[in-house]
Amino acid sequence: MSASSASPAPTAHTSPSSSRPFGGRGAGLGLALVSALAFGGSGVAAKPLIEAGLDPLHVVWLRVAGAALVMLPLAWTHRDLPRRRPALLLGFGLLAVAGVQACYFAAIARIPVGVALLVEYLAPALVLGWVRFVQRRPVTRAAALGVVLAVGGLACVVEVWAGLRFDLIGLLLALGAACCQVGYFVLSDRGGDAGDEAPHPLGVIAYGLLVGTAVLTVIARPWSMEWSVLAGTGRMDGTPVAAFLLLGWIVLLATVLAYVTGVLSVRRLSPAVAGVVACLEAVVATVLAWVLLGEHLSPPQIAGGAVVLLGAFIAQSSTQAAPSAGPVAASRPAGTPTVVEELSASRDRA
Repeated sequence: MSASSASPAPTAHTSPSSSRPFGGRGAGLGLALVSALAFGGSGVAAKPLIEAGLDPLHVVWLRVAGAALVMLPLAWTHRDLPRRRPALLLGFGLLAVAGVQACYFAAIARIPVGVALLVEYLAPALVLGWVRFVQRRPVTRAAALGVVLAVGGLACVVEVWAGLRFDLIGLLLALGAACCQVGYFVLSDRGGDAGDEAPHPLGVIAYGLLVGTAVLTVIARPWSMEWSVLAGTGRMDGTPVAAFLLLGWIVLLATVLAYVTGVLSVRRLSPAVAGVVACLEAVVATVLAWVLLGEHLSPPQIAGGAVVLLGAFIAQSSTQAAPSAGPVAASRPAGTPTVVEELSASRDRA
């Protein structure tokens, strides 16, 4: 979410018995692909607006506020949620919406879109670090190997042998987006599974967007925005594109469509399968940035990106395969997704 961007769907809060009540795997895979494609385009559509003169935080505010307006009927439908699960809604709004989106969009203002998103894919490794060193629960050797691969791949992406060629602040912002994803899923893990009382995921998304809008309004101060930019054009590798079309892309496709199809796909697939498909978001973002923005990556960076995704996949799949009687899964009911499965099933990133 990135995007960053972003951003993760709260499907882990549905009960295991009801998470895939209807529809086939083919439909689920199709929806997961649509979600990855939609999320992957967020940075590509946002960067021309940022380069045209909008502050990254203002672009985030426009994205989240616009999506919240579209999802407002769902918030009304599930209007009992603030009373039932206030902590969940606050955590989702602060971390999965405001935190992930703000950090990711600020990062792409300084570093290439593909690099920012690949840094976000360190999140599975960060979750394992939390499990191992903070919660002091063991992880498998394969999971540790996945972390090593992800970090090594990241070193290739940023070309550390060239003296950290990319903007250090941009890299730290992208890492902040990954940390926001980790923070949200640690909160989700502590919440546990609520069975039949689990909140509807679309309602959580709607209220998360409303909370995110409120937080970002204070931080971004949209009244100081250069509103005239929205009446002009942005440039995609030199080609002018109307700013309102780019904004519509960000709000309707990269946020509303991406979240909704992501939720529906996980209802038809296991979280791990949906998470593997979601890894295509990084590929989509990199290819679109290459084609539409002219952000070319070198062969070592492409190879490093592939290693990052491979490491994330190994980390999440090896954790999933751990026996339920083992130390990591001992505190969770059988069939309940692990923290890393929950992370892999959702999209930041805001």
